[in-house]
Order: sequence, then structure tokens, then C-alpha cells
Amino acid sequence: MPAPKIDAILHALGDPTRRAMVERLSHGPMSVSRLAEPLDVTLTAVGQHLKVLKKGGLVKTEKNGRVRSCSLDPAGFSLLQSWVSEQSSALEKKLDRLGEILEGDED
Repeated sequence: MPAPKIDAILHALGDPTRRAMVERLSHGPMSVSRLAEPLDVTLTAVGQHLKVLKKGGLVKTEKNGRVRSCSLDPAGFSLLQSWVSEQSSALEKKLDRLGEILEGDED
């Protein structure tokens, strides 16, 4: 998987306000204004955060009339889950090899 996409996802999740937005959206879609209610930021700032989350593929928005609603985009989370799984697998192999070396089972 392309590193730039993972970089965009990790960048998007690197900010506490964006993580809070993802947490709120995990309960279901909501309007931008409702999403912004408990956050201590302006609607403009929420829009900027949404742009970063959309670039990372974690959130999608849709406009119905005058209301823009947001929801989580499962594709971005699937990509993140795959990447984390790959990294975990590679780390486990290295740790297994280290254990073999420490036990004196070198080939």
C-alpha cells in the first residue's frame, strides 16, 4: 500500500480534535454543526479538520439541501488496519528471530 496514503491517515489521526471528531462519528453520521457542538473550535476550523480527515480517507461528507452531513469512511480504516497488521507481523518475525538467537538456535 502506498506510504503517502498511510501518512495522510496517520497525520489525520495525529490531532486530538480530529480524533474526537472520529470518536463522535463512530456513533453515526451527523451534521457538521452538530459535530462541532462539543468542540472548542469554530465551524471554519471544523471544516479544515474535516478536509484533513477526508484527505486521509477516514471521513466522507454529503450535502443535502443546506445541511452537510459527515460519516466515517470504512475504506480508510481498512487500509489502516491492513498496514498495522503488516507492521505487527513483521515485528513478530523479528522478535521470533531475536528469541532464536538469544536461545542459541542460530542456523
